[in-house]
Amino acid sequence: MSSIDGLLAEARARAHKPAAEQGPQPRLRTAILTCMDARIDPVLLFGLGRGDAHVIRNAGARATPDVLRSLALSQAILGTREVLVLGHTGCGLFERSEADLAEAIRSKSGHRPGMEMGAFHDLDQAVFETVEELRRCPFLTYRDGIHGFVYELEAGSVRPVAEEVRPSETRPRPMTGLEMLRADALSLKRPRRR
Repeated sequence: MSSIDGLLAEARARAHKPAAEQGPQPRLRTAILTCMDARIDPVLLFGLGRGDAHVIRNAGARATPDVLRSLALSQAILGTREVLVLGHTGCGLFERSEADLAEAIRSKSGHRPGMEMGAFHDLDQAVFETVEELRRCPFLTYRDGIHGFVYELEAGSVRPVAEEVRPSETRPRPMTGLEMLRADALSLKRPRRR
């Protein structure tokens, strides 16, 4: 039996607990952006129940175009007001280069990806940059409720990312093409917090 067959069997066994009775709006009016790493389970970590929050996952908990789209719809249509960005120690994108990650995909698929991989060398800085990119997104109405955290896998604890983290002067890098496009599309300034 494949793992998908096993998952479908579990879904059939739980079919007596219908989700349709509850509306699509998350009870906590919160969206969580976290990594796809299988060791991260925001439901267990934060004690969430069904329908409590939107959970959006991708490699590295990065602010990709699809994340921006999903969060914009989450706020505009489904009423979320806060976003929790959760990076984690031991992430597979940490301490790797964009070129190395692209080559790993090319070596397995035979095709070099043209998209940004989201590699980073400073975890707190990566979370901070994601938070700032979300705060600059003109499609997100509730930008003051966006906060960054790091899940320490070894300790099992969550800590906030300092609001004053700034890009390193020692490791400048040129913007990628995707970053330049995003900068053009997201050129509105974030309103000052009071």
